[in-house]
Amino acid sequence: MSDQLRDRYDVVVIGGGAAGLNGALMLARSRRSVVVLDAGEPRNAPADGVHGLLGREGMPPSELLERGRSEVRGYGGHVVAAEVVDAVPEDGGFVVSLADGRSVRSRRLLVATGLVDRLPEVPGLAERWGRDVLHCPYCHGWEVRDQAIGVLGSGPMSHHQALLFRQLSDDVVYFTHEAPLDPEQAEQLAALGVRIVDQPVHGVAVTDDRLSGVVLADGEVVARDAVVVATRMEARVAHVAGLGLPVAEHPSGVGTHVPADVGGRTEVPGVWVAGNVSELTAQVGASASLGAMAGAHINADLVAEDAAAAVAARVGARA
Repeated sequence: MSDQLRDRYDVVVIGGGAAGLNGALMLARSRRSVVVLDAGEPRNAPADGVHGLLGREGMPPSELLERGRSEVRGYGGHVVAAEVVDAVPEDGGFVVSLADGRSVRSRRLLVATGLVDRLPEVPGLAERWGRDVLHCPYCHGWEVRDQAIGVLGSGPMSHHQALLFRQLSDDVVYFTHEAPLDPEQAEQLAALGVRIVDQPVHGVAVTDDRLSGVVLADGEVVARDAVVVATRMEARVAHVAGLGLPVAEHPSGVGTHVPADVGGRTEVPGVWVAGNVSELTAQVGASASLGAMAGAHINADLVAEDAAAAVAARVGARA
């Protein structure tokens, strides 16, 4: 279901994941006119269920989002399936352009477009992503507990991932690949019983549509049931380039994000961000919380602007 798109809103929310929908919910409950523009490309689409979210544990991502859309609509907000191609400041507000030629204006913007996971360039990983090629122990770890797990050294978080997944299984192998260990890290993993394979990885083996091993440079196949990778996470903002949002390396070194204050306000006047576009490691619950925070701050900003305009009008009437 999609709603009729109006010409103008108090707030346009770009991105209909947990952050965008929860931000819109806060705004709609504050009686703000708000629309969520959603291209329908959620990051967690390959996942079977949402985990670590109290009261919604294991719920399919599509069901969670559909409930969220229904809740936003229940308070008068709109949710429109649309691909945004640009957004630019105009006359103290913004114009958001859509791929089908339409455009919509708003006083404020909430950008909740998430991130893109860049997987290591190892054949076979992308096809298994979200199934038995994983990245987050809190999202997928329970599902692979006690299995044979391989951790592919692919980024600054790889050693940390090995520690986290060792909590879930006694059978963990660390493949140094592109992230060799320093002596202290190697000693730590060895002490925990993690086997270290110091050889490049050339691919993954699949048997009966299930991952069955990691293929090394010399052709050896190390039997594994799941492979953990550290993706490079990049804020998805190319389609709102006209806003001039700053993109910077995340302090953790795992990718790029849009810096913002605690309420999601960016350095671009009138633009807030929420969810993975600003906080790369946020899970669904945290992203929803960041969206709610941003929605409340946007409403407060509009309240202040409306009050100032009312005072100016009152003073003008007296004059």
